[in-house]
Amino acid sequence: MSEHQSTDDNGLRLAEREAVELASELIQIDTTNTGDPTTLVGERAAAEYVAAKLSEVGYETTYVESGDQGPGRGNVVVRLAGEDPSRGALLVHGHLDAVPVDASEWSVHPFSGAVQDGYVWGRGAVDMKDMVAMSLAVARRLKRDGIRPKRDIVFAFLADEEAGGQQGASWLVDNRPELFEGCTEAISEVGGYSITLKDGVRAYLVETAEKGIAWLKLRVRGRAGHGSMTNQDNAVTKLSEAVARLGRHRFPVVMTDSVREFLAGVTELTGLEFPEDDLDGSIAKLGGISRLIGATLRDTANPTMLNAGYKANVIPSVAEANVDCRILPGREEAFERELAEILGPDVEREWLSLPPVETTFDGALVDQMHRSILAEDPAAKLLPYMLSGGTDAKSFQRLGIRNFGFAPLKLPADLDFTALFHGVDERVPVEALEFGTRVLDRFIREA
Repeated sequence: MSEHQSTDDNGLRLAEREAVELASELIQIDTTNTGDPTTLVGERAAAEYVAAKLSEVGYETTYVESGDQGPGRGNVVVRLAGEDPSRGALLVHGHLDAVPVDASEWSVHPFSGAVQDGYVWGRGAVDMKDMVAMSLAVARRLKRDGIRPKRDIVFAFLADEEAGGQQGASWLVDNRPELFEGCTEAISEVGGYSITLKDGVRAYLVETAEKGIAWLKLRVRGRAGHGSMTNQDNAVTKLSEAVARLGRHRFPVVMTDSVREFLAGVTELTGLEFPEDDLDGSIAKLGGISRLIGATLRDTANPTMLNAGYKANVIPSVAEANVDCRILPGREEAFERELAEILGPDVEREWLSLPPVETTFDGALVDQMHRSILAEDPAAKLLPYMLSGGTDAKSFQRLGIRNFGFAPLKLPADLDFTALFHGVDERVPVEALEFGTRVLDRFIREA
């Protein structure tokens, strides 16, 4: 082994260890995002932690807050120069915020960052402080060891993804687009992780598409009055009926290119078939991942909140409900028409919408994903898939950036990984973090 090879290996081993430490320490920083400016914690402490780790090895960091909701919504962006500045830059981004948690439900404190039983535990461990830690460890390793990647790499650590990115990615795209100058492709969360299929076949799912998000507020107006009197214009009654119709409705199955390619790949690997007259039943055979894949067969509209009235004996004049809508690429207009028919003319609608994202599973970047995974797991297969949720890719596609979910993790066959997103006892395997750091190191250097 040459001296250069030995040094390179030592630097990579250090990055693997750092990824575990960084994930644990990031989890210990509470970055709960409730979506309500009066109750959220903010990302400043985590952003300052990341900025310090980057400055320590020589990066010039840009720390930015939108200021729209007061101080504390920190974002950090750095650029690492590559060998060929004429090539489009690669954006590697991750969010620092995490969803709320009820600590009483957990077996390990959600902000402990405990490293035990082969896992790093805590809120954000898989969504997505694991990827933040891996990419931060690789960014530090490349700078520390003087390694220049093939092209410029922009590392972005962002606020507010869990509430739509209005104080993070979306704000930066609108107000500081120069930070992403030259970026043509991007990788981020909810992709690159492994699932174990029939006969032990291991496939790594690369996110090439995600449903659109439409957070919908419904409002119905009626006649206020005393609760003891008859009232044929009761806002609560009218809203309840409309919400019940929507909650029971099943939108039609639509086979997008990403879903069709995923199912074809599973058939090729396992022999399992997915007849279109029984897609729900056949997808259930995939186990835990079926919850996610099943949600990409059709649009969904799930009522999540109701708000009406202020006293038991007063009929209110207004009743409201919140609905979480997830819409397939190309279905936006059809979804709105169908929604209007279900709800009727008396229900007012207010939207906060984020568009679907979709790209193809091909090109040099995808080829490098294959090579980087296969170098660590020679029996691996890669498959594209659609995410039923959403990420900051929705904002970055406005800059013409091609987006993928590629946060590589080699997972135990018996781990129900998708159930851990926003779930109780969220955790990520230590070995998966080390594996992902090795894959990302190779990928980022060669992409």
